[in-house]
Amino acid sequence: MKNNNAAIMVLATALLCTGLFTSCKKTATPAAGENTTQRSVLATNGFGNGVNLQPSYYNGGNPNFGWSLMKQQTKIKTVRIEIEPGYVTQAKSWISQARSNGYAVIATYHNASVLGSDNTNDLNAAANWWVSNYATLASAGSFTINLMNEWGSHNLTANAYASAYNTAMQTVRRVYSGAIIIDVPGWGQETAIAAAAAKGYNGGTKISDGNYILSAHIYPGSWNQAKNRYVNTSDIDDLASAGKPCMLGEFGNSGGSGADWSAIVDYARNKGWTVLAWAWNGDGGSMNMVTPSWASNGGATSFSLSSYFNVAYAKL
Repeated sequence: MKNNNAAIMVLATALLCTGLFTSCKKTATPAAGENTTQRSVLATNGFGNGVNLQPSYYNGGNPNFGWSLMKQQTKIKTVRIEIEPGYVTQAKSWISQARSNGYAVIATYHNASVLGSDNTNDLNAAANWWVSNYATLASAGSFTINLMNEWGSHNLTANAYASAYNTAMQTVRRVYSGAIIIDVPGWGQETAIAAAAAKGYNGGTKISDGNYILSAHIYPGSWNQAKNRYVNTSDIDDLASAGKPCMLGEFGNSGGSGADWSAIVDYARNKGWTVLAWAWNGDGGSMNMVTPSWASNGGATSFSLSSYFNVAYAKL
């Protein structure tokens, strides 16, 4: 999700009144070589390239995923599933379905009302949600935790980012010992801030956990405020310089302009990073790889590939 107050207001109304999410991804906020160490670290977590799913808002959180169609698309190895608070029962089923169909799973705490927040209470709420619900969700099948979707604005400092995640990850470690995926701040776009936090530049606060993965989100409007320009391929190298495994947790072709999202995704993939397309289904706009979208027909039981499928799948 991006910094779009109007969309968040629409979302809040939709969730309260209908249970449906009517305005999802993606509105941006304007303002080389392969790393074999990263490849091997990511491989130990069972990741391949894949797709995102956002099912919480449709058909009471019980949409049909179209697994049979997905399984025909053999480059899809991993699914990242966004879980809104209050959908734990449904999420247990989502994880079970994904695992039974042979996919590696990344499970992401997603709270649409606080995307881009710099409030540590929101990140700590995510960490505590994992403490309360990890055992229930893990009983459905193994997965990797993505602690929270897009916490942190473009204004968050490296020290504040590192300090907040140190606290949140320590909380999650009470129930989970695997790799923790953390989204870089600025709605997944501030790669320089995340790299600085990972390194602890100039004696600053450093992310201290020993097993985490940095995840960037790339769209046409991706903006690097720390460098006062749109994101480009050099930011992939910058993030990699942190010495931690990295991935693109989301990418797509909609939401602003100025960043060459396609070239950035290709560059990251060629470095051995996992890249995950937004979205197989669950976007409230044009970025659904199948039709009908859940936004238009949450009860659909059969699907076909959309025109957007070719755009996203070519990058996997």
